[in-house]
Amino acid sequence: MITLHIVGYMKTEEETTDKADMVETQWFLFQRKFRRHKLAMTALVVLTIMFICGVLFPGFFAPYSMRHRFENEYQPPQNIRFVDAEENFHFRPFTYNVIQVLDEETWQYANHIDTSKRYPIQFFTHGDTYNLMGLFETDIHLFGFKDGGTLFLFGTDKLGRDILSRSLYALRISMVIGLMGVFLSIFLGVIIGGISGFVGGIIDDLIQRFIEIIMSIPQIPLWMAFAAAIPRDWSAIDRYFAITLIMSILGWTTLSRVVRSKFLSMREEDYITAAIGFNVPMLRLIRVHMIPNFMSYILVHLTLAIPGMILGETALSFLGIGLQAPVVSLGVLLQDGQNIQDITMHPWLLIPGVFVIMIVLTYSFIGDGLRDAADPYK
Repeated sequence: MITLHIVGYMKTEEETTDKADMVETQWFLFQRKFRRHKLAMTALVVLTIMFICGVLFPGFFAPYSMRHRFENEYQPPQNIRFVDAEENFHFRPFTYNVIQVLDEETWQYANHIDTSKRYPIQFFTHGDTYNLMGLFETDIHLFGFKDGGTLFLFGTDKLGRDILSRSLYALRISMVIGLMGVFLSIFLGVIIGGISGFVGGIIDDLIQRFIEIIMSIPQIPLWMAFAAAIPRDWSAIDRYFAITLIMSILGWTTLSRVVRSKFLSMREEDYITAAIGFNVPMLRLIRVHMIPNFMSYILVHLTLAIPGMILGETALSFLGIGLQAPVVSLGVLLQDGQNIQDITMHPWLLIPGVFVIMIVLTYSFIGDGLRDAADPYK
């Protein structure tokens, strides 16, 4: 009698992963690679926090409205304290108010901390009224005071307005104008580049010469020329959409060139030839059969183009030819930093520029993560 012994073995993690890679969808593998990119995931978390605080609920996270004026002008940032002047520890954070006294010798206001009274910070308190996502009015803020205290974490500007509150409201304009501009430029780039690469011939030549003319003009002077052509009597909303349109019109050329090259190589594929043989309409052929094949590149281009749009709006507004007050954007806030003397004496006026740097870096890191996730050789 012969006894057969079947020897089993446990699958190693490497073998299990390799087998899963063979059966899982491309989208699943793309997501898994992106989640393993720690820097991109950290940037995504930071960008999400800025989007929630600045775009969705700026009124809730901002302690004051963006137009609320206080008596203290150019007040430096205040500290949140747990230890009072008598060196007693308190579990609830508090602040001391700042009194500005005019120095008769220098004719400059000096800031003196009034330690006679503590002002405990309250959470979910009532304050200035705002519209919550445009649905209804409310006055609930994340933090504030009940007995007249003030907290300026980023200081105040020349009119005594809280820079933190104005920066949160400015994020809504700057981030949304970047998203709207990029989506419109991607739409133009994909459509025009797709037609150029798919049709070819004289149409391709005309489109490419037009793109070369646009790309040969220096970008900043061209932005300035278009922005200066906007009538001064237009409302803030009209100027907002005009700036968005200008950014979009001038930002589609690079993507259009890439889309054209992709289409030139893809239109010779068998499945494209078969679709043409079945008389599939050109726009449907581009949208259904060709664009999904390089969607990963479009996603990467999206994350890298948004910072360019935001920097463009910031530059135009900083130069005074973009968005204008009372509209609040990061570029408008940075207009207070044009005077060297003001920056020397009040460096906290440049804090809104930190938000610009954070937005650019987060989008760049997310773009790196998307590029690595879309790379089949990694």
